[in-house]
Amino acid sequence: MNFESEKKINAVLALEQITHKDFKGLAEDEVKKLLNTLTSQLSEAKGDERDKIVRKVESFIPESVKNNIWENNHLKITGGITNLMNENGIMPCKSQLAEKTGLSPQTINKHLKEYSSHPQFIGQEEQFRFMKERILARVFHFALHGDMKAAKLFLEIINNQGEQKPPNTLIQNQTNYIQINGTILSQELIKQLSPEQLSQIESIIKAVTIKTVNS
Repeated sequence: MNFESEKKINAVLALEQITHKDFKGLAEDEVKKLLNTLTSQLSEAKGDERDKIVRKVESFIPESVKNNIWENNHLKITGGITNLMNENGIMPCKSQLAEKTGLSPQTINKHLKEYSSHPQFIGQEEQFRFMKERILARVFHFALHGDMKAAKLFLEIINNQGEQKPPNTLIQNQTNYIQINGTILSQELIKQLSPEQLSQIESIIKAVTIKTVNS
C-alpha cells in the first residue's frame, strides 16, 4: 500500500469518532485495511484506551458487532468475579475487576448497571425459561420413580408457584401435560389442586420412595 493510502487511513484513524461519510474518500482495499487495523487495536487495547476505540467505531459498526462486544464484556466480567471470589473469598471491587479483565472501571460499572435490560441478557433468560420446562418434567419423572430429593423439589416448586409470577407453561413434555398410565396430569389441573391435595400427592410419592428403598 502506497504512502498516499497510508496517509488517508491514518487521517481517519486519528478521528475521535468515525462515521460512514469518512469512508467515502477511501478505496475498497483502503477500507479493508482500516477495518483490520481497528479490529486489531480493539483486541489489544485495555481500559480507557479500549473505551476510546469503541466510541470511535460505535456509529458505524453493525448491531451484531455491538452484541459481540457486549457478550465479550459479559464473559470477562462474570469470569473475573468468579476467579477473584475463588482467590479472595469476597466480592471484588471495580478496580480489581478492571485489573483482572482489562476493562475500564467505567465499562464495568455501566455493564453491571444496565445488563439486566440489555437484549442479549433478555435473550439468555428466554433460553433458560425454555429449558426450565423440560427440567421440571425430568424432575417429576425421577420423583415418580422413587427419588425423594426430586419429589421434594418438585412439590416445593408446585407449592410455591402460586406465590410467584407464573411462567407461561408450568410443565411441558412435547405437549402441555404429563400422562401417567391412563391418567393425564395437565398444568391446568395442577394449578387447581388444593394444598391438601398436593399433600396427598406428596404422601403417595413418599410411600413409593420408602417401598423402593426397602425392596
